[in-house]
Amino acid sequence: MVNLTGIHHVSINVTDLDTAVAFYTDVLGLALDSTRPDLAVEGVWLNLPVGQLHLIVGDVPAASGQHFAVGVNDLDEAVAELRGSGVEVRGPFPVGTARQAFLSDPDGNAIELQAGR
Repeated sequence: MVNLTGIHHVSINVTDLDTAVAFYTDVLGLALDSTRPDLAVEGVWLNLPVGQLHLIVGDVPAASGQHFAVGVNDLDEAVAELRGSGVEVRGPFPVGTARQAFLSDPDGNAIELQAGR
């Protein structure tokens, strides 16, 4: 049996790297990771509290339910802050014993904010 330790990183496609980086750093507060080597594809690495988000320049697939989720300590505060920055947020919604809300990056990639389990 494989002994998985957690998610190391998530990669998503974006069409405009500068716009995407501005969104993920200025709006969501992620930090650029300067250790990314020179790879065959244009992109950047951003540090999450645990793991990384990799932005890769390429065609963004049509939305069909795919998304990535990040945890937040206070969902109501996060939603209010994002809405105050002009970001459209759907929710919060209850899901089991947790709550979640959804937003999209400038390319339409879905992001879930999750509080609780």
